[in-house]
Amino acid sequence: MWGTRFKPNQVTIFHREKTHTMRPVLLLVLGLLLIVGVAILSGFGTYNKLVDADETVAQSWADVETQYQRRSDLIPNLVSTVQGAANFESETLQAVVEARAKATSVNVSAGDLGDPAKMEAFMEAQQSLSGALGRLLMVTENYPDLRATDSFRDLQAQLEGTENRIGTSRRDYNDSVAEYNKAVRRFPASIVASMTGFERKTPFEAQPGAEKAPDVVFE
Repeated sequence: MWGTRFKPNQVTIFHREKTHTMRPVLLLVLGLLLIVGVAILSGFGTYNKLVDADETVAQSWADVETQYQRRSDLIPNLVSTVQGAANFESETLQAVVEARAKATSVNVSAGDLGDPAKMEAFMEAQQSLSGALGRLLMVTENYPDLRATDSFRDLQAQLEGTENRIGTSRRDYNDSVAEYNKAVRRFPASIVASMTGFERKTPFEAQPGAEKAPDVVFE
């Protein structure tokens, strides 16, 4: 006769052997799918944490820019007030005006925070303005009548408060950058970061003495 005939007990044994053979394979596939699923979910969680850290850095940098802008907005009024003083040093005023123009021309967006060159240019421009402003305030000590005016006193008080807020915002920014950079470098988050474009941010590295605000305290 053609073909092969299995007795009932032989068919049962065949199915049992087939079932036993498929079961380990099925378990292996299910195990692999479970591992992949957990890895994907973990990757999503890590990605979301990196996004949160990145947004914190961006917000901290926005606070830094706000405080620098506040100082920049005060300077024209200060210059205008000082110009009213007789024989005031025009070179000192001009230095402040030029430094302010340069500082306002150097902009750094949240997307540039990973570019050390742009950050350095921004910090140098702001430091130059701080130096020019500090020299201007020192020169005003030679003009007691100017320092006695209410408008000048008010502007110096506002500048003092702004410089303090600048210092605070810079520290907050550096703290957020430190946390972000650690998150980007830690394993396995570093894998997700490299795959999704998260790069290290540049902290605010001020020049020596930049942490000290210009002297705006009255005698």
